[in-house]
Amino acid sequence: MQVADHDTAPGTAKELGAFLERRREQIAQRWADAALFRTVFTVSRDEAVEACKAVVDALADVARSGRLEDVEAPGFGTVRDQLGRMAAARARAGFTPVQIAGEVAGLREPVTALLRAEFDDDADDERVTACTQALAVLTATLRLVIMETTVSAGEELIARQRQQLLEVATPVIKLWDGVVAVPLIGTLDSARSQVVMESLLEAIVDQRAAYAILDITGVPTVDSLVAQHLMKTVAAARLMGAECIVSGIRPAIAQTIVQLGIDLGSIITRAGLADALAYALTQQGIVVSARPVTEAGPR
Repeated sequence: MQVADHDTAPGTAKELGAFLERRREQIAQRWADAALFRTVFTVSRDEAVEACKAVVDALADVARSGRLEDVEAPGFGTVRDQLGRMAAARARAGFTPVQIAGEVAGLREPVTALLRAEFDDDADDERVTACTQALAVLTATLRLVIMETTVSAGEELIARQRQQLLEVATPVIKLWDGVVAVPLIGTLDSARSQVVMESLLEAIVDQRAAYAILDITGVPTVDSLVAQHLMKTVAAARLMGAECIVSGIRPAIAQTIVQLGIDLGSIITRAGLADALAYALTQQGIVVSARPVTEAGPR
């Protein structure tokens, strides 16, 4: 992947690499005061300077290779590792990828100033212009690399947060010794079904549960896909030695299941969670009786 179709002479790129190597210390000292570095390395400026030197070295390697526009150039690996961590810290602080890329673009100005100062007495204006343009190409590629890294880190963070939300939304509750339940609320898609199955199987092992209840009272609709997920979960629980009970099948859902021709004949079902728990307890030899309700009257 390339930034644009620029024609940078190999000699110019190597000259830029040599310049970055010569001015490594000065560039690092100036970059250490930039927002991108200053707000991350708040304890020690020396640590920021060392981080800047690592980035300058990496860019010098890219320049010497002549692959100024190639985001896959080996030297950018170090840049991704070093600046990527700082960009991630800035992202956590609320900065957008575009804002972070703008801070990266700001690193170009102090380097350009040093470059022009070094070539100030050079009569060959074309040589100065060529090196300046090569630096512009290199920093543009650097900006693209950091944007890609920041976006990728953001996507990974979103994926982790989504997984955590799925796990929180599908708790496994211990109702009794040997009886666990999963109250399902909302849509049951493939990703969430996998989390339900994994959480339930782990709970069966941890609690040594003989009965597992899947309560679908909060599931708005049941189609063939949801039914398949339920049956797979029931089958997996049986393999772990637990009997699975599905509760909370409302009249509308029952009609839908019949109309779809879904066969749940091999699955134990109960109208509600209380009925499912009563069944599980009875199967374990525990007597379940309803407490009589009496009205308090005048004595």
